[in-house]
Amino acid sequence: MSDPVRTSHKKQDFEQALDASDKSVAQFNTAKHTPFARIQHFLHGNPTMVPVIVLLTSITIFGLIAGPKFFSPFNLSLIIQQVSIIGILAAAQSLVILTAGIDLSVGAIMVLMSVIMGQLAVTLGVPAPIAILIGCIGGIGAGMMNGFLVTRIKLPPFIVTLGTWNIFFALNLWLSGAQSIRSQTLDEIAPLLKFFGETISFNGARITYGSVLMLLIFAVLWFVLNHTAWGRHVYAIGDDKDAAELSGIRTNRTLITVYGLAGLVCAIGAWASIGRVGSVSPQSFQEANLQSITAVVIGGISLFGGRGSIIGPLIGALIVGVFNSGLRMIGVDVLWQLFAIGWLTIIAVAIDQWIRKVSS
Repeated sequence: MSDPVRTSHKKQDFEQALDASDKSVAQFNTAKHTPFARIQHFLHGNPTMVPVIVLLTSITIFGLIAGPKFFSPFNLSLIIQQVSIIGILAAAQSLVILTAGIDLSVGAIMVLMSVIMGQLAVTLGVPAPIAILIGCIGGIGAGMMNGFLVTRIKLPPFIVTLGTWNIFFALNLWLSGAQSIRSQTLDEIAPLLKFFGETISFNGARITYGSVLMLLIFAVLWFVLNHTAWGRHVYAIGDDKDAAELSGIRTNRTLITVYGLAGLVCAIGAWASIGRVGSVSPQSFQEANLQSITAVVIGGISLFGGRGSIIGPLIGALIVGVFNSGLRMIGVDVLWQLFAIGWLTIIAVAIDQWIRKVSS
């Protein structure tokens, strides 16, 4: 028979152990719900809030320093004009980065397709709509070439797109002869190529059709990524490609379509860039690749893939535009504008790393 005294002692020891366990759990929960932890959890669930806060803060600060002229309709619309092409490229870059890849060739694809459109329409006399269509098909082909090399040949996206950047840039110089097609020539032969450079004026603001195009591209991509099965597959691949494949997602096919769609967006950006520059220039947008990545990173899309909203890069591009405009208005040299954007990019990556720790 069991000893009642010993049983009583065991019961007390068990209750004390439970109390200690409850206390440790309570301490754990308290530690997990510190103010910084709450902020971390909130930002993890809403990654776009970081660039939104940065954008609103920078607008407020530059508005106070630069004065009312910063908030003038003309200046605000000018900021949107200036970031329209980089914004379009950032949209294309975002699609690839969401899959945990990177595309260093987006700028080269855009410039190459603008040269193809210009050469077809001006030199060969192809009707402008057909030249634009061929350029868009070429953009899809260039993007799918990247996707094929990544998925079928199993090469790293960084190496593939670094190589194709050189290939597309060389083709660009070869087709153009390193010569620009002037604005007057386009006006005479193919004015449609400059369509997105035309402006709409109201209340002192001047909005180009290219700016409207940028906003429309982001709206379409937001819908596709958030309300279609394809969009969910893109996020799943970026989060864990092997797990996505085990769940039945055809990852290679999806990745090729991602790169193809990115190429199409770059080709549309090529048409818009002709209107923005006013000519077909093979030397334009030399730093577009890095600027598009900067907008994506500042916009809160993780370089590790699978997290972030497509709207973030739009906000990231606007942040860069606000910084450049505000610093220029207060007389800061271009050198220090680049310095500020560089630090902003580093801080954005650091914040992303901190937010990601919430899941570890």
